[in-house]
Amino acid sequence: MFHRKPLEERIADRMAQRKPLEEGKTFEHGPAKFVFISLLVAVVLMHVVGVAIVMAFS
Repeated sequence: MFHRKPLEERIADRMAQRKPLEEGKTFEHGPAKFVFISLLVAVVLMHVVGVAIVMAFS
């Protein structure tokens, strides 16, 4: 514990070892991709249901 590098240096070393991201193939953060797609699907679904309800009562 006392002979370890500071956290910032360990993170920098880890980032330097990663390969560069491929354009158009890599979403930078996996869980962020899941949240983004989930919210997108939820918004589209709510719009479809809302339009269906409005059309049913008109």
